[in-house]
Amino acid sequence: MPVRWSLPESIPGPAALACAGSDLACFPAIAATPARRADPTPTLDTLPDYLGPGLRIAAVGLNPSPRSAALGYYFAHPRNRFWPALNASRLVRRPLEPSPDAMQTLLERERIGFTDVVKRVTASGSDLRAVDYRAGAPRLADKLLGAPPGLLWFQGKVPFTAFCRYVLGRRGPFAWGPQPFGFEAIPLYVTPNPSPANAAWSLADITRAMNAVADYAAARR
Repeated sequence: MPVRWSLPESIPGPAALACAGSDLACFPAIAATPARRADPTPTLDTLPDYLGPGLRIAAVGLNPSPRSAALGYYFAHPRNRFWPALNASRLVRRPLEPSPDAMQTLLERERIGFTDVVKRVTASGSDLRAVDYRAGAPRLADKLLGAPPGLLWFQGKVPFTAFCRYVLGRRGPFAWGPQPFGFEAIPLYVTPNPSPANAAWSLADITRAMNAVADYAAARR
């Protein structure tokens, strides 16, 4: 059974799917369940990984926000489109209410795990530095090799670009969707960052992208 670890070109959609996506803007040029609160402040040093053996998909974000670290689940900002899109997609059998319990359900029932390229909590991705990526990406690679998922699903091109640079020695530009190369034997897939700051992509766009991930993962079983 999977366990929760606490270690600190093309997809269907509108013509907008051809663009690079606004989430590239914040990438440097190279340069125990916490209590739930209405207005949280961080209660954890970082957000736990939800990883383990036998996962069909591992979702990879950039780094935890203060709210996510406080509440103990990924994409905790109330305006983030991740949970609405996930619940409308074929990735889950039944809708889930965002919470640490939902993370555990995704891990055990849907076999979908979650982690980040960088585990340092910041209010914005633009607060990260090159040293964070140089340390975080190889650490992530080691975790994944310990229990390889069936698919590595990146939430935006920023975390994917960092992983490619500091683990695979590759530089972009990169396309959306399934990639023509993998990490060891793990296939790689990139979809738009669901952050509300990434306004170029609508909820419908992100839901279509998640359906494409679901179809791609199902086809590989």
